[in-house]
Amino acid sequence: MEFTRKLLHLMERNATYTAKDIAELLGEDEKKVAEEIARLQETGVILGTKTLINWEKIAPELTVAIIELKVTPQKGEGFDKIAREIYAFPEVRSVTLMSGGYDLAVTVVGNSMKDVAMFVGEKLSTLDTVLSTATHFVLKNYKVDGVLYADEPKDERVITL
Repeated sequence: MEFTRKLLHLMERNATYTAKDIAELLGEDEKKVAEEIARLQETGVILGTKTLINWEKIAPELTVAIIELKVTPQKGEGFDKIAREIYAFPEVRSVTLMSGGYDLAVTVVGNSMKDVAMFVGEKLSTLDTVLSTATHFVLKNYKVDGVLYADEPKDERVITL
């Protein structure tokens, strides 16, 4: 289990690592690493790999919002049916069931604040199961999925002797 956890942490940190890279980093056999990766993919532990992109540098006009939803759970299906309805929208990046003051956190991407507002007003809030929404626009990312977005500030102090 410890081997698997270390392997997964490495893959999560850098999706470009090959089985050979991971084997070298862990001091393990490359074949063992490749077999474990295949097993983890087959069992649904590894759901995919992705590149984390800082869209602020390439498309600063994109708008990301986190929307809190209070919803009415469906008899026999709880929140699952509602989540499926919501994540089917192409604007939706993620849907998470939460504890606390709201039920679902929905991350949405649009070309502008108005696009996001129109999505919430015309698609999300009109669903029968949605009781209320609260939209929070992302202003700046500092760290996402363990990756620092912000450039480290340079120490520009002058040392005099």
